[in-house]
Amino acid sequence: MAQFGKGYAKRSTPSYFMAIVGVSLVLFLLGLLGWIVINANKLGENFRENVKVQVFLRENLSAKDSASLVSYIAAQPYTKSYEFLTKDMAKKRFIQDGNSDWNTVIDKNPLPASIEFNVRSEYAQPDSLSNIKADLSKNIGVDEVKYNQVLVSNLNNTIRRVSLIFLVVALVISIAVIILIDNTIRLAMFSNRFLIKTMQMVGATRWFIAKPMDLRALVNGAISGLIAVGGISGVIWGAEQWVPEMRALRDYSLLSGMFVIIILLGICISMISTHRSVVKYLKMKLDDLY
Repeated sequence: MAQFGKGYAKRSTPSYFMAIVGVSLVLFLLGLLGWIVINANKLGENFRENVKVQVFLRENLSAKDSASLVSYIAAQPYTKSYEFLTKDMAKKRFIQDGNSDWNTVIDKNPLPASIEFNVRSEYAQPDSLSNIKADLSKNIGVDEVKYNQVLVSNLNNTIRRVSLIFLVVALVISIAVIILIDNTIRLAMFSNRFLIKTMQMVGATRWFIAKPMDLRALVNGAISGLIAVGGISGVIWGAEQWVPEMRALRDYSLLSGMFVIIILLGICISMISTHRSVVKYLKMKLDDLY
């Protein structure tokens, strides 16, 4: 029996090795898709947070009232960043944009002081911005509130369509990944079918037979997941070296969560597929194994 076990170990090593390689490759491809989805969502958030709202102040508004309005906007949950522009600052920006100075025509500066702020991504929606505009317009010191409504509508429609496409692709690939991993593990267990049946014939219980193989599947699944995580990390590092701007899209919490899911997915599918294969061969007749 010991000699048989040694022969089994030698025969099973290549199948386990190929199973680890196969599962690692599939998890690696799934992880790459996850990374692309994370970056796409982060990019969508960045686009939304570039939506700018302009609050034009009334003429002759006192410095105290202006500061009070700035403080009010800065304290709101929808404000990501803000800037207060005096009339002189507005004129300077107007000229920097390539426009001509009007000093030769009029003496008075016609541009109003204003507060410009970027909203957080979750508030860059037509309904939310409409409510923000209505709220700010009630302030007696506000003359007008403006933002690009067409840009906001088109941006949200585009992000919604792209997110839906990514969701469908992710679901399809996830199902394909589960099937591929299951088939890979079952193929690796096929070479062990005679050992499983022989152990059953000499009186070994189902738990005694399945336990070491389930534990081996757990270890193999973890190794496959770690290999996939290492490969994905290498791709991310290389991509960020090639395109440094991609570092701004990095989300450590989402990436960490994805890595944990990949490792757990490798472990769970490997164990379930291995156990199913063991039970399958235990239920088969000896002649059906050939």
